[in-house]
Amino acid sequence: MCSVFGILGNYDETQARYALSKLSHRGPDYCRITQEQELFFAHHRLSIQNTKNKTDQPLRYKNILLSFNGEIYNFLELKEILKKDFDFKTDAESEILLAAYLKWGVHFVSHLRGMFAIAILDTKKLYLFRDRLGKKPLFYLHETSFIFASEIKALVPFLKKKEMNEDALLSYLSYLAPTAPHTFFKGIQKLASGEYLTFNLQTKKIQTQVYFDLLDASPNLITSRDEAISKLESLLKESIDIRLHSDVPMASLLSGGIDSATINAYALKQNINLPSYTIGYDGYSKYDERENARESAKILGLQNKEIIISQSDFINTSAEVLDSLDEPLNDPASIPLYILFKNISQDGYKVVLSGEGSDELFLGYRQYFEFLDIQRASALKHKNWLKNYFKANYSHNREWEYYKRIFNDTLLFRSSAENFTDLQKNNLMKKNIKDNQALHYIQGYRDIFNKSAHTDESTWYSYIDLKLYQAEYFLTKLDRVSMAHSVESRTPFLDHKLVSTVFSISPHLRYEDEVTKSLLKEIVHPLLGNKIIQRKKKGFSSPYMEYLIDANKLLLIKSVNKQTNLFKPKELDQFLSGAKKGVFKQHIWGLYVLSVWISKHLL
Repeated sequence: MCSVFGILGNYDETQARYALSKLSHRGPDYCRITQEQELFFAHHRLSIQNTKNKTDQPLRYKNILLSFNGEIYNFLELKEILKKDFDFKTDAESEILLAAYLKWGVHFVSHLRGMFAIAILDTKKLYLFRDRLGKKPLFYLHETSFIFASEIKALVPFLKKKEMNEDALLSYLSYLAPTAPHTFFKGIQKLASGEYLTFNLQTKKIQTQVYFDLLDASPNLITSRDEAISKLESLLKESIDIRLHSDVPMASLLSGGIDSATINAYALKQNINLPSYTIGYDGYSKYDERENARESAKILGLQNKEIIISQSDFINTSAEVLDSLDEPLNDPASIPLYILFKNISQDGYKVVLSGEGSDELFLGYRQYFEFLDIQRASALKHKNWLKNYFKANYSHNREWEYYKRIFNDTLLFRSSAENFTDLQKNNLMKKNIKDNQALHYIQGYRDIFNKSAHTDESTWYSYIDLKLYQAEYFLTKLDRVSMAHSVESRTPFLDHKLVSTVFSISPHLRYEDEVTKSLLKEIVHPLLGNKIIQRKKKGFSSPYMEYLIDANKLLLIKSVNKQTNLFKPKELDQFLSGAKKGVFKQHIWGLYVLSVWISKHLL
């Protein structure tokens, strides 16, 4: 785990070094700079593998410069393939990536198994690659010079003026996080998962291309449940096993759910007993999973540590956390997770295994089954009366919106990340928001789905959630809060071979028995037993709204709105009045986070 940073074109050295210093938390073990006229290539290193090897980046070979952030789990296998063509000096992943690029050109990325953000400067062309599932971030800015970085904070110093990107705002309100390529800072953009960018130094033109898409997997290759179980079990074990290799101490997260228990159980099969961590809340035990985690730890034989968070911990840390995120991200869990990683880092661990992606892959959200049921209403031949009824009887609740979409023959499921509906935004904002405006930000993904060989709507649910809910929301949070403490997070369920295999299974095998995570539960039942498998799912929740109310933090929303005039005061009050009732909590948190960012950067 590291950070990449570069400038192609004119730059001020003092400004460049200052910007680079903003990324030091991502790689505190070593920093190296390659500096020439109109070239500033830099790298912060967090040593995880080959800690005794001097493999510092940027790596230069003839006219090529390479710098990358991430882990390549098949790097030794690649070295065996490439050693006939390249004289290796080390076992460093960076040198293996260089050899792979020399052999296969930009297509080398298709040979990699892991998580990465890679920058390669080859004579007059710069290539930037973001990994297939979007685990590692990569941002860029092109004004007079072209600048790229692992986090937005290293690009902000180069902006001539800080302005809010309206597309980022609208997509954030709709989907909890800005959709690619947008960021909240006008001029700064991000690569989407599975995408690479080419910058031509002579023409100054930028081109982005997709090198991997989940829907490339052919559907219905696996039609037997037994075959599906067998292949998934093998790949899941392999995915976890290859992520258990590290030259530094490792730990894991442990909730009361199946995903984290599965990772720990497979680690135990390799005789690796990972220290595990669980979050609890002082005075709000109903929100945490300590009791279930204790039971899981006892069943599996784990040494589990509970981190208890108080209201003062939450409130006093919130500004620091929101600052580390760089831009609004509507996830209150970022604060307790940040505190958790701080404790993990203080205990001496540099790698953590986490269970992101399992719900999206194996249909772990109950709402998936509800949407499949609602979708059937689209087949009604005589639905004009219902269409007119819903149009005449507006409700503020999103369920009303779902049925309206069905009766208007428009896209029903738009991601589990959906928060403000278009009508909610239109009622709240002074700007006019047309119906289906939010579709603009995901239409490209839907077009890809419609052109693919996949037709089952459940596949669409997984696809858009992995592209949006995971890549731009959960994984953004996980990367920033872990790397803020120089800790690498590994996510075995998001191994691209495992994910592609799931997409090649006949979709009905995932939901025919109407049991969430049916395939996964069958695979891991022998390891986990009935108590863990049959336990009711509980999301990662926290008493964030109680904390905000007690600390009078919601007043900031109205204060900032008076200065920006973004929202209608009366309608804003209606949203805020629901805070104590526990209504529209995530909407309100999103407005609070937005207000904090605006207050810092624009006012």
